[in-house]
Amino acid sequence: MKLVTAGIKNEKRELPLVALKDLVVLPFMVTPFFTGRANTINAVEAAMSADRMIFISCQLTDNDDPGIEDIHNTGTLAHILQMLKLPDGTVRILAEGKQRGIVRKIKQERNYSFVQFTPVKINTETDDSLIPIMAAVLKSFTKYCNLKKTIAKEALQAAEKAEYADKLADIILANMHVKKELKLEIHSMLNTAERLDSLAVLIEAEIEMLNLQGRITTRVRKKMENNQKEYFLNEQIREINKELGKEKDDSQEIDEYVKIIEAKKAPAEVLEKAKKEGNRLSKLQPMSPESGVLRTYLEWLSDLPWSIKTSDNKDLINAAEILDEDHYNMKKPKDRILDYIAVRQLKEKMKGPILCFVGPPGTGKTSLGKSVARALDRKFVRISLGGVRDEAEIRGHRKTYVGALPGKIIQSMKKAGSCNPVFLLDEIDKMGSDFKGDPASALLEVLDPEQNSTFVDHYLEVPYDLSSVMFITTANSIHNIPYALRDRMEIIEIPGYTDLEKLKIATEFIIPKQKEENGLTNAAIDIQKSAILKIIHNYTMESGVRSLERQIAAILRKTAREALTKGETFDGEYRRVISSKSIKKLLGKEVYQDDLVYTEQRPGLVHGLAWTEMGGTLLPVEAALIEGKGELILTGSLGDVMKESARTALSFIRANYENFGLEKGFYEDKSIHIHVPEGAIPKDGPSAGITITAALLSIFKGVPVRKATAMTGEITLTGRILPIGGLKEKTLAAYRGKMIDVLIPDGNRKDLEELPPEVTSALTFHPVKTAEEAYKILFETEAAE
Repeated sequence: MKLVTAGIKNEKRELPLVALKDLVVLPFMVTPFFTGRANTINAVEAAMSADRMIFISCQLTDNDDPGIEDIHNTGTLAHILQMLKLPDGTVRILAEGKQRGIVRKIKQERNYSFVQFTPVKINTETDDSLIPIMAAVLKSFTKYCNLKKTIAKEALQAAEKAEYADKLADIILANMHVKKELKLEIHSMLNTAERLDSLAVLIEAEIEMLNLQGRITTRVRKKMENNQKEYFLNEQIREINKELGKEKDDSQEIDEYVKIIEAKKAPAEVLEKAKKEGNRLSKLQPMSPESGVLRTYLEWLSDLPWSIKTSDNKDLINAAEILDEDHYNMKKPKDRILDYIAVRQLKEKMKGPILCFVGPPGTGKTSLGKSVARALDRKFVRISLGGVRDEAEIRGHRKTYVGALPGKIIQSMKKAGSCNPVFLLDEIDKMGSDFKGDPASALLEVLDPEQNSTFVDHYLEVPYDLSSVMFITTANSIHNIPYALRDRMEIIEIPGYTDLEKLKIATEFIIPKQKEENGLTNAAIDIQKSAILKIIHNYTMESGVRSLERQIAAILRKTAREALTKGETFDGEYRRVISSKSIKKLLGKEVYQDDLVYTEQRPGLVHGLAWTEMGGTLLPVEAALIEGKGELILTGSLGDVMKESARTALSFIRANYENFGLEKGFYEDKSIHIHVPEGAIPKDGPSAGITITAALLSIFKGVPVRKATAMTGEITLTGRILPIGGLKEKTLAAYRGKMIDVLIPDGNRKDLEELPPEVTSALTFHPVKTAEEAYKILFETEAAE
């Protein structure tokens, strides 16, 4: 074995250090590199003035002044072949790697660093055990060169002429295109056999990667060739069909689109746009993506009903019969529709009304929209706006986007097939907004009679006339609708139903409908009125009739199953009477109880009235005096507004105690506790002001209020009673709770006309303007004294 040190004249084994960040220099490798770092330039100049030898090591960090921890511990002794200074101050160096070295120490010499190292001895004689490995490595490298076309032939020739193992390893490693970390790992190995083994593994891994890339490239190329073949064959088929007269060319297709749009009497602007886009389409290749976009666009323009209208039903009597046939009561919305039909007879061209039906769930708002369309003999379309948060849902996307479509308004107009349908926008109060835009703002143009004649969808890019459309929106509450949008609509309130109205609806509408849906049309099933009322009171808690319909459907299903189990048939002979006693067996235990009502009279106990989304409810308020220092304690999950009402009521009584026969300082040694039962249910609103005032006066005087009396109204600091909302629902709650008298604000006197006759006949209403008037009614004996 012969070990040599290649061309090192510096016996101290110290050389100027050149640290390169992204380059690994190996023995037998001639490579150029550039540097602009002052430390490196000084080191090269020092070497040029001596024996031109430098020590090159790969830098591992970004430090501009690298220390021993910043460079790899194995580097290469290199001879500078050429140095060239460039005008921008950088230097180009051409160096040849000579021998590996192991870094021992780095020292600073004036303005550059030099390194102390130990050369790695070169074994120039090849051991017999290494010959098979060398042959395998060379064979793999040959295969690698054939796959990697960028490697020069000279590199393979140099590897084939390598006299010993280390030289072969260095030449191959220098010419491989791999990460520097992989090169450094093999570069730093001292055992020759280990170096060759690691190099063989690395070459095989790279060959496998290149083969995989080749297979992928082949598949992609084959797919492209197939697409080109398919395109070529399709073009041939088209030309053959043209010769046979079986297919029309693009120009004929475009002309057809334009003729359809002309036939539908579209505006001139639309026709001009269609011709312009058709000209663009005729100049495009059939397989280009843009041609598909333009063809879809022209299809939309030709499919829309630009001027197609259905003729309205002008028979007022017939329209009224249809409305009454589908819905019970609902006088206000029905009158508004009949008014519109009457005016249409006097003036043919008029803008469609924009109505908003507001009411609790299950009161028939959506089905009333369908009924309106049937009464007018118009097409009906509906879109649900609940949860819509993107403006593009209304206005559409611009056609340049992939998969773009018009918004729901234009899509529904196409579905309707006429330009004057009844258009229902359901749950308009449940829209949201986010970074994609505000759909409520987009609806401002749709629902404005002055603007919707020129509604522009982002996809169409031309105006579409919506002025003939009758828009109907539905909402459970108008408070969630932006004011600008609310201002454009005619609000029609659809209040909850009374028990007698629900009974009538169940008898005339729900039961016949459910019998038909459950296959019991021929069965004589009689659900007694007492049974229906029991379902209303104990199995539903709603202002509408949706739950009532579900419970009636459940009764009919269970009745059908019970009859079929016994072998009975529904051929006209089957009869069944369902009484109130049968309800528990059919529907199970009672789900709801009546409103909480205290029958006994006691000081501090008063019944108020509250509005909920499910309808009205009685709201008991309790007041108690306890030892204390005039504190006010409020419990029962009360909201901020209701707490303020309690403080206002107490301040009013303290300021006017003489008017109510109270002594001065009546509250100083007592604390007041006000509680509203059912504390798990949140309660808020100003309408309990008079109720809290009455409870406080009752406990201060030690006298109960008038028997079976409920009340509602907001109180001010001067004792005025202000109007409230939801009077119908609240009075229905008083009616269900078997109250006798109801105190209401004088400002709500006008709302009494809307109450059902059975309610006004059962209750005595007392409109009051001030708390003093209410006091005289609630405490008749005390007031007289």
